[in-house]
Amino acid sequence: MSRERKPRACPLQRRKTTEEDDGLLFKNRLREARAERGLSQEELAALAGVSRQTISAIETELFSPTARLALRLCMVLERQFEELFYMERSSEGARP
Repeated sequence: MSRERKPRACPLQRRKTTEEDDGLLFKNRLREARAERGLSQEELAALAGVSRQTISAIETELFSPTARLALRLCMVLERQFEELFYMERSSEGARP
């Protein structure tokens, strides 16, 4: 009797964003940091242990990395977390 496995969720599926919670956007400077190091998306992905598509999705802010991945990217790029990632209030969530 074989058990059917439930399909695993794709790690790049759109999740409820921070903006939807509190009007804040999770932003990054990953593309700039990668370019300064002279790395392609594919090279950075290999160093971080993820796919090139994951790097692309993070750079275009379609996907927010897990804390673990964000810290791994910081280590690979030799940057502090605050240099790569930051929060910004959305124009819709702006308070007077």
